[in-house]
Amino acid sequence: MMQQLVLDMGRPTEPSLANFFPGPNEAALAHLKLWLGHAGSLLRSPVPSYLWGGSACGKTHLLKAVCAALQAQGESAGWLDASVQAAPEFDESWACVLMDDVHAFSSAQQQLAFNWFVHAQTLQIAVLASGSLPPSDLKLRDDLRTRLGGGHVFALQALSEAERRAVLRQAAQVRGIFLSDEVMDFMLTRFSRDLGSLMDLLDMLDGYALQTKRAITIPLIKTMMDNT
Repeated sequence: MMQQLVLDMGRPTEPSLANFFPGPNEAALAHLKLWLGHAGSLLRSPVPSYLWGGSACGKTHLLKAVCAALQAQGESAGWLDASVQAAPEFDESWACVLMDDVHAFSSAQQQLAFNWFVHAQTLQIAVLASGSLPPSDLKLRDDLRTRLGGGHVFALQALSEAERRAVLRQAAQVRGIFLSDEVMDFMLTRFSRDLGSLMDLLDMLDGYALQTKRAITIPLIKTMMDNT
């Protein structure tokens, strides 16, 4: 019973541009905001954009945020990542095509991505993609790799520990939560250092602390995790 209660306490937030903490990645965020700001696909630049960097740098967050923003505007986008096995047919009404983690695409997915790219360029629809490597280093078919690198390219960097601490503390303060240095150390050393995971953990802690009417301490975190 407690296990279900704790799981229900988590309130993971959906990726958005508003809850993306850019740190050294302000240029990429500003670029996507500018692109989205031109409502109507005919007014948006069709030039492709490619985001690359290591894990936990925010690539997937940004692509999902763009997808969510388009949906909020009543638009849709094509989505393809390495886990998609049955992708839809290309839709000419899409506002853009989003391709995540292209470095992990199979041969069949590369063929599909290339076909989508050709259709998108023919119709002046933008392609926004991400990968772990710069375009020139991707182990992909040549025609897809060159297209991915044929527009705006942004190298993303993960937030430093100091930046993650600042973001966590600010997010906690917004919720009216005090995080001691000891609790912060525990969160950063015992759990995923990915900012999105840390924010989800903070949401869970907030809910659990409210339910148990206790302050957030290391013992409370241990108790919560023992019951999940």
